[in-house]
Amino acid sequence: MKNFFLVSVAIGIFSGTTLSAKAQPSVNIEQVNAGLAQKRSSKFIEGIEIKGAPAATDKTVETGSKKADNKNEEAAAIETFSSLQFKYAQLLNVDVESLTNLTLFKEIEKWMGTRYRYGGATEKGIDCSAYSGTLVHNVFGLVLPRTARDQYANCIKLDKEELQQGDLVFFNTRGGISHVGLYLGNGYFTHASTSIGVTISNLSETYWSKKFVSGGRLTVPEQCD
Repeated sequence: MKNFFLVSVAIGIFSGTTLSAKAQPSVNIEQVNAGLAQKRSSKFIEGIEIKGAPAATDKTVETGSKKADNKNEEAAAIETFSSLQFKYAQLLNVDVESLTNLTLFKEIEKWMGTRYRYGGATEKGIDCSAYSGTLVHNVFGLVLPRTARDQYANCIKLDKEELQQGDLVFFNTRGGISHVGLYLGNGYFTHASTSIGVTISNLSETYWSKKFVSGGRLTVPEQCD
C-alpha cells in the first residue's frame, strides 16, 4: 500500500511536469505576443500628437478685413472704367488705368474706320494731316497747319524714345515728310492709312519702322499783347 501511494505520487508529479512542459511554449508565445502588442500600442499612442485649433486673433481678423477691403476697392475701381477704356487698353496693350484722356479716345472712336480720302476732312473721307489736325484741335484746342510737311515744321523734333501721348509722328512714305499720325503710347499711333483708313498701328511694324522720320511735340502759340 505504501509503495502504491509512492507510485501514485510519482506518477502525479511526472504528469504535472509533463503538462507544464507542453503548456510552457504556448504560455511563452502568448506572453511575447502580449508584450509586442503592448509595445506597439504604446509606440502608436506616443506618436499621436493632438493639437487644438488655434484661436482667432485680432491680427488674423485684421488681415482678413484688409484683404476684403482691398478686393472691394479693386472691384470699385474696375467699375469706374468705361468700356471704351477697356477696349483701347487691349488695343494698346496697356493698363486700363493709364488711359485717362477720355476725350482723346472718344474722338478716335468717332473716326475709327473712316476711309482715306486725299484732301478730305469729313467723316465721309479724310487724309492723314486733316485727321491729325482734327484730333489736336478737338482734344487739345490747338490749330495745326493743313499739311504734314507744315505740321512737321512747327513741332519740336523728338526721337522715338522721347515720345509721349499726344505727340505727332512723321514718316517719309513717298519723298520728304508725307505722312503723319498721333502717338498714343507703348509704340502705338493712330493715323489715316491710305489703304485701310483711320486705324491704329505700331512704330515697331516693319513698314512704319523703316519710314519713320521723327516725332514732333506740339507747342502752344505765344499770346500777342
